[in-house]
Amino acid sequence: MFYERRAKALRGVRIAAIAAATGLAMLSGATSAAADTAVKWLHLETDPTYVAVWRKIADQYEAQHPGVKIQMQFLANEAFKAKLPTLLQSSDAPDFFFSWGGGVLKQQEQTGTLMDLTEAMNAKDGAWLKSYNPAAVKGLTFDDKISAVPYKLGTVSFFYNKALFAKAGVDASAIKTWDDYLAAVKKIKAAGIAPIAGGGGEKWPIHFYWSYLVMRDGGQQVFNDAKNGKGNGFNDPAIIKAGEQLAELGKLDPFQPGYLGATWPQTLGIFGDGKAAMILGFENTVANQRTNSGDGKGLADDNVGRFAFPAVSGGAGLATDTLGGLNGWAVTKKAPPEALDFLAYLTNAENERTMAQAGMLIPAAVGAEDGVKGPLMGDAAEQLAHSTWHQNFFDQDLGPSVGRVVNDVAVGIVSGQITPKDGAQQVQDAFEQDQL
Repeated sequence: MFYERRAKALRGVRIAAIAAATGLAMLSGATSAAADTAVKWLHLETDPTYVAVWRKIADQYEAQHPGVKIQMQFLANEAFKAKLPTLLQSSDAPDFFFSWGGGVLKQQEQTGTLMDLTEAMNAKDGAWLKSYNPAAVKGLTFDDKISAVPYKLGTVSFFYNKALFAKAGVDASAIKTWDDYLAAVKKIKAAGIAPIAGGGGEKWPIHFYWSYLVMRDGGQQVFNDAKNGKGNGFNDPAIIKAGEQLAELGKLDPFQPGYLGATWPQTLGIFGDGKAAMILGFENTVANQRTNSGDGKGLADDNVGRFAFPAVSGGAGLATDTLGGLNGWAVTKKAPPEALDFLAYLTNAENERTMAQAGMLIPAAVGAEDGVKGPLMGDAAEQLAHSTWHQNFFDQDLGPSVGRVVNDVAVGIVSGQITPKDGAQQVQDAFEQDQL
């Protein structure tokens, strides 16, 4: 069978990866791991079901490689972002860790803390490299250096509570434009329902709105010019207009009470508990709302619908342009060869198919697409397959310094604390400072 041949090929690739990492010529045959080798894996996954899938894959690997132990380490999202820079410079640095790609990964690569994976992934005529979606590899490559092993693709979209939409008399399929969306928000609010679950406490969940509006108003050219210091930069009229539209949403008071202090898990719980009609979230929102709901069950799958971020009338962007993740596993420079071997195993088609079947991801591994289960995850995969421009999260793509300002500005605009024009200027100032 095709997948059996691919599995055999990747076993050879893993051996080649170790050879490339150590500079040793490997003899044919199985990899022999050094005794008591620990591979430290840092992640931020909060869903225990997903972690259990990873643990099972790690246990299978350990059984095949006596003496190698895969140590899974966890940090919560914000703690991960805050502590990782210091951790990477310490003796406790993980061997590999979750990455959103973009400017943050590029900056980590430039500090010299990451392993250049180019040679290892091109060994054996590029067999390991060819096992992934080419776009995923390209998005994790800087200055012709592969900086992370592709893991998954994703897109942000709206999820809604069908029962609450019906109660408010809103037809989700009719929401095609931003004006349609605002009208739906007003109608839901008039029915006495909180329209949107918002996570203002961590700020980045709100930046999805600003980012998508920038994409819809300005299109790819405006954003690319801004991040490359061309034209009006982030003071482009289309970007200011996006801020005005976000401010218009904020004036409708669309979020649940206390949203400015809500973490993302709490926000998912608000949606899962039926206390808000919508949430703008990741492709695995259906599973995560269950985990974070008060009863651990959340909304039934058949009570959750999904629709893409709407178009903007007169905007240069397309309704088929998508915002979302391009995630990978970055390897630190001092990681043992076994870390690469395990990563090739973790992200092979067979294991990525298993993760897709569990609803964890839209796989980056070639041949694992048939594992995607569930209509909503399938919709996300279909949307990505027809994406005209897939843009990584702005706060990741623009790097940590500018990204923090983007998140602050998005919350400031939607809450009425700063004007759209001032917000655009703040992002531009941060960008110019970052270039010095």
